[in-house]
Amino acid sequence: MCIIACCSQVAASSSMELSQDDCRQLAIANSEQMKRADNELRQAQLEKEIAFTSFLPKIDASATAVYLLPDLDMMGMELQMRGMYMAGLTLTQPLYTGGKIRTGNKLAKIGIQSAEQQKRKTRMDVIADADNAYWSYIAVLSKVKMLETYSAQMDTLLHQVETAVKAGMGIENDLLRIGTKHSEINYQLQKARNGADLCRLALCNATGLPFDTDITPTDTLPTADLPPVMDSDISSRPELALLQAQVEAKEQQIKMTRADMLPQIAISAGYSYYGNIKVNGTTADNQGNYTPFTQEYKDGIGLIMASVSIPILHWGENTKKVKKAKIDLHNAQLDLQRNSRLLDIEARQTILNVTDGYNLVQTAINGCQQADENLRTMKARYKASMCPLTDLLDAQSQWQQAQSNHIEAITQYKIYITEYLRATGRLE
Repeated sequence: MCIIACCSQVAASSSMELSQDDCRQLAIANSEQMKRADNELRQAQLEKEIAFTSFLPKIDASATAVYLLPDLDMMGMELQMRGMYMAGLTLTQPLYTGGKIRTGNKLAKIGIQSAEQQKRKTRMDVIADADNAYWSYIAVLSKVKMLETYSAQMDTLLHQVETAVKAGMGIENDLLRIGTKHSEINYQLQKARNGADLCRLALCNATGLPFDTDITPTDTLPTADLPPVMDSDISSRPELALLQAQVEAKEQQIKMTRADMLPQIAISAGYSYYGNIKVNGTTADNQGNYTPFTQEYKDGIGLIMASVSIPILHWGENTKKVKKAKIDLHNAQLDLQRNSRLLDIEARQTILNVTDGYNLVQTAINGCQQADENLRTMKARYKASMCPLTDLLDAQSQWQQAQSNHIEAITQYKIYITEYLRATGRLE
């Protein structure tokens, strides 16, 4: 419902307010990757339905028409097949295939499980990309707002110095310093606004919105809560499930290959009806008179047949295929071991990132408090003519850097939280 309302708002005004959850929902709804994952899951389900039909009997119909010229001579008679026809039904039921049908169904079931896990992985990646774009956009907007505040401070200071110079109580050099600093801030502000527009485009791309949509985030820079109790358990990670499914599939492939070494037994039943077969000839009576006659043949034929196919000598072909399938299984097991370690390392790294990110936020907060106090002191001292203008400008620069560090630290911390949830398979 929220997505529909948001899309209606976009269509109406090309401007909308979005929360983090809104961005996630839009990203999932509009992602081509998610739609492709849905298609792959549906394909896997169809493969399972197709595999199940191998248990069921197959019924085929056939029809044949023949027009043969010239007629065939059969011991003084003519066999005429001008428009002969044959039609029938055949039912075939496999009785034993060496386990190939059962194995095929197990492989199809593994395919569904893999497609479901791939869809989970895609969903997590889409959410992580949306979160990254959302918080990056908020960070740049916050820097724009901070620089606008900084620019307003410089405007006030510039006005004060201009007034002092006109009154003969200030020096021109101070005015030049402020003008230079003011130009530098405006330059940074312009770059920040350009960066904000680029981040807006990235967010539009992540959420599937038109690129001309004016997005206003409803979230602000949050306070960093203490990191939750974290662990590096990767049992819920879809990548791990995909690797395990790959091993299971290779095990079934060995059984599938072995099935080619076993007998294949099937039973068939059919019924065919033929007609319009004529025999032209003559017959003699007791007086020796010959009379021409025509006999038409048409009838139905039933057939029941059992077939057994036993491989006897294939020069070791199937045995070598089994050995090759076992090597494929071993390779899949090695991939599982190697990538499990890599996934565990990634999860542990995200825990370190969250912890370090939280510590950086606390450091940045302390830096902002110190910069605020330093700027307040320098303003008071400059107003009382107890410090030069350069000290005040330095205090303002330190304030700007402290605010920038805080913005970057808090937004990066939010991104680290998302990455931790993704790396442990908990980002839903």
